Amino acid sequence: MKKIFRYFIQGIIILAPIVVTVGALYWLFNKVDSILRPYLNIPGLGFIIIVLFVILVGWISSNFLMGSFISFFDQWMERTPVIKFIYSSTKDFFESFAGDKKKFGKAVLANVFAEDVWIIGFLTDEEMEKFEMGGEKVAVYVPQAYNFAGQLYILPREKVRKIDSITSGVAMKYAVTGGVVDLDAERNKHELRSDHTTP
Repeated sequence: MKKIFRYFIQGIIILAPIVVTVGALYWLFNKVDSILRPYLNIPGLGFIIIVLFVILVGWISSNFLMGSFISFFDQWMERTPVIKFIYSSTKDFFESFAGDKKKFGKAVLANVFAEDVWIIGFLTDEEMEKFEMGGEKVAVYVPQAYNFAGQLYILPREKVRKIDSITSGVAMKYAVTGGVVDLDAERNKHELRSDHTTP
């Protein structure tokens, strides 16, 4: 019985991440595909069209004239009451993960609750004078484990240490999984990837 139970647990460990990943990808695919389903009832075609449309918008926005038009549209949206809150918040959220305004690129250890208690976070703003708190305070975003939520802390600079030994991606993975990620294995993966991409 002990062996059977051990095999059962081992099976769950192998299958659970696969099932969750496949389920999440299927949910995303289905959601995107269903946008055009009332007009195109061919499974997968709606998804392909929307992905191609997003790529096309990205390509067009790189063009100078269209870039100017998108910039004008962007300014108009950000000046419209009510809409500007939703639009600017969504835009800032997505830009914090990618693009020129990427915010989660500086992983840090933050001393928040007690002298010897440190949590993993991301330095998102190094200037707090806008809140009349002086230049010695910084903003640190701390993600929650197994959750899309998080907390923002404003701390003195001396209570924040930059992490140089691991990438910000590995730090995020470590934080959101509650510390169960093998950092050495992740570091080795990153080094192998770097070796393959280096000419």
